[in-house]
Amino acid sequence: MKIVSLIVVLFGVMAVPVTQAAEIGACLITKTDTNPFFVKMKEGALAKAGEYKIKLQTFAGKIDGDTETQVAAVETCIASGAKGILITPSDSKALVPVIQQAREAGLLVIALDTPLEPAGAADATFATDNFKAGELIGQWANAKLGADAAKAKIALLDLNAQEVSVDYLRDNGFLKGFGIDIKDPTDIGDEDDPRIVGHDVTNGNEEGGRKAMENLLQKDPEINVVYTINEPAAAGAYEALKAVGREKDVLVVSVDGGCPGVQNIKDGILGATSMQFPLLMASMGIEAIKTYAETGEKPKPTPGLDFFNTGVELITDEPVDGIPSITSEAGLKKCWG
Repeated sequence: MKIVSLIVVLFGVMAVPVTQAAEIGACLITKTDTNPFFVKMKEGALAKAGEYKIKLQTFAGKIDGDTETQVAAVETCIASGAKGILITPSDSKALVPVIQQAREAGLLVIALDTPLEPAGAADATFATDNFKAGELIGQWANAKLGADAAKAKIALLDLNAQEVSVDYLRDNGFLKGFGIDIKDPTDIGDEDDPRIVGHDVTNGNEEGGRKAMENLLQKDPEINVVYTINEPAAAGAYEALKAVGREKDVLVVSVDGGCPGVQNIKDGILGATSMQFPLLMASMGIEAIKTYAETGEKPKPTPGLDFFNTGVELITDEPVDGIPSITSEAGLKKCWG
């Protein structure tokens, strides 16, 4: 027995608990730390972790698609004794083995935004319904063009060559919404509709969007509809269109709902976007880790889905009948970033 403890026992100076509740550790691993979506996700996680006195470590890939850095981050989290991991996987398949190691070590693993493949590889997923997000902007674009949709020339600006779940879900959702037959819903580029000029990758950033748009304009300078994986890619696509004097006659749609993107709708740069809620995903994830650490209870998915749906809203200043939407003015009150 330590001397201090002996003194307490002998003289009854004060009651000292033999053990104190261990601090809960958690990790947030995002695809990058530059994309506004992941910046806001990190802010939400840090704020909620501070509220609950949770020790949160944060990690990010160097670029979207940097799987090696994310694998190393998961291994670090396991070694640190964390109770849970929140992760936006850069590769929804390649990360599954290390995620399995984390779960076997007793960590709660929650995918944010991008489901793992299979979704059950994580304990839970908190995400936008990414297929629905793509479908909404596809339906809007089709309705906006009206009869001209039958002769559209469409460019699709995707994420990266890995074709992760969030990428093919949004892409194929857009195509379905536009009225184009999709073949394999987990594949990108296998459709045969002549209205599709082509696909290119952007890495989800502005420079990638600009280069991808330039490439596809070389293929067909008469492109008049552009789908983009996110709003930074859309901003780059717009700059490429502007450089050739096409910014006024091309319909650009996207997914994100960040404040810069919603402002671009107000300014006429974007036609429509599907708003998602990264801060909600992250804060719910921290709450779930706290609950798991204290009770062992794991979060449950939305009924009928294999993930918890954190919601999506169509933002546009040119509403069409039959597709619920809100204006950019309303969107600026709900946006992030």
